[in-house]
Amino acid sequence: MTNIYNAEISAGSLMPLESRRIAAFLITQPNESVWRRALVEDNLLQKRSPATALRQAKLIRKRLETLDATAWAMIATREQEVSIQLLLVAAVKHSQLLADFIEHVYIDHQRRLDLAILPGNWDGFLTECSHKDSSVNQWSASTQIKLFQVIIRILAEAKYIESTRNMKLTPQSLHPEVKRYLSTSGNTYVMSLLERA
Repeated sequence: MTNIYNAEISAGSLMPLESRRIAAFLITQPNESVWRRALVEDNLLQKRSPATALRQAKLIRKRLETLDATAWAMIATREQEVSIQLLLVAAVKHSQLLADFIEHVYIDHQRRLDLAILPGNWDGFLTECSHKDSSVNQWSASTQIKLFQVIIRILAEAKYIESTRNMKLTPQSLHPEVKRYLSTSGNTYVMSLLERA
């Protein structure tokens, strides 16, 4: 049985500044040695340690590779709203855990007019996930906490919640350019998910 969920998302939230740099760099189609040199020697992400740079860049690249060069250019050059929304799209496409949290917790809260997400909602959500994918039961307590923190930070960065402290829902409309990109590139599932949120 293949796993539906993984804990990769715990390596970082949307990281807008770093993601813009990586998006611009991916457009140049770097090979592995150029990629590594940019991160380690040139310190593209301005990190204290090469290990941190490589870890974050790996996650960002995996997310961005769910999109195409058109989206990378928009992420790298457009205003923050467009850039952040496309980073959210990439994160949702990369992480089924994030997609399902938006669908089964965030959208459900809206439907029931619950104004804020509570930490207890996470436990219930993980239990549901473990019924679909038993590997979820193998995640340590610290991994589970980290995953919740990262998902909440992503929603705050994308302005879908007011802050990581109060977790109040602040639903957003997709920017027209983002909607146009999603419909022309066939990303209808993600578009309908984020439109409902």
